[in-house]
Formats: sequence, C-alpha cells, structure tokens
Amino acid sequence: MSLEFLLTSTVVVLLPGTGVIYMIAIGLGRGWRASIFAAIGCTIGILPAALAGVLGLSAVLHTSAIAFQVIKYLGVAYLFFMAWNMLRDGSTLSVTADQKPVSMFRTALNGTMLNILNPKLSFFFMAFLPQFLTHGTASHTREMLILAAVFMALTMIIFVAYGICASLARHYVISRPRVMLWFRRTFAATFTFLGMRLALSD
Repeated sequence: MSLEFLLTSTVVVLLPGTGVIYMIAIGLGRGWRASIFAAIGCTIGILPAALAGVLGLSAVLHTSAIAFQVIKYLGVAYLFFMAWNMLRDGSTLSVTADQKPVSMFRTALNGTMLNILNPKLSFFFMAFLPQFLTHGTASHTREMLILAAVFMALTMIIFVAYGICASLARHYVISRPRVMLWFRRTFAATFTFLGMRLALSD
C-alpha cells in the first residue's frame, strides 16, 4: 500500500458528498455520539459496493441497464425521502427539547442505506483500486480487499471527525432556532440536488 493511495483516498473521502452532508446534519442535530453511529452506518454501507467492485460484480450493473436503473432510482427515492423527512418533522436535524427520539440504530441504518443505494460506488471501486495494485502480485483480489478495507477505515475516521466538528457548533445553533430552520432547508435542498443529479446520471 502506497502513500499515494492513502493521500488520494483521504482527498476522495474529504470531498463533499451524500455521506459528508449526512454526517454534518447528524453532528449539528444530534451531537457527537449520534455522529459516531452515523459514521459506522455510512462505512458499513460502503462494504457491498467495495465487494462488488473487487469481485467485478459492478460489470453486471454496467452491462445491464435495467439493473443499474433499478438501483439508481431506489437511491434517488431514498435521497428525496431524507430531504422530505428533514422538512417534515426535522427528526434527523432536530435539537429542540421536545424532539422525537431517534434511535442510534436508525441513525446508522440511514447512513448505511445512503451508500448501499448509490450504484456509482461499485464503479468507483472498480476504477479506483486497480490503479494502486502492485505489479507481479500473486493475488490481486486479496490486495484489493486490503485497499478497500483501508479506504473504509479512512472513511470512518474522517466521517467521525466531520460529525464531531459539526457537533461543536450545536450549542450555538440550539439558541438560534431560525439558524436551525435554515440548516434544515439547506440540507433538504442539498439532498434533493444530489437525488436529481443521481437521477440524471447515465
């Protein structure tokens, strides 16, 4: 495993995406403990895509337009659901005293589903990991599994950091309900945008 792989993976994980937006929302809305469970969920959600990329199953999605479209629109629907949920009752991003209790399991499950229902992740692993394989290695599958595991570990660490940093601003937001309202609207709009972008992808 090269330093180049670690640096490139770190940059990729740091880039704003669905997972990062979710982590910031959870950190602001429910604090650092919930953000840890959210990070665990997002990391677990990477596993199916990583295995699909390593084992070449993403090729099935690439050659089967129907399979890709089904998974894609499930992901689109879930992103729209997350956006609607934020606007409807704010349970994902609620810091009021009478907030509806949201279990840590549900917090993790939402993060898992966000990544599982993203068909582009399997393509990403199939295109990303082979660049860092060692020439002459007897088992490329084993090496790719190790690289995928390291990528997931980096995701976990960076996502927890995102959540904790967001949670530091939580008390500031609690005392300003209008700020939280605009955060909710912004995150809902962001999830809607990500859903529309996924819907328009080929």
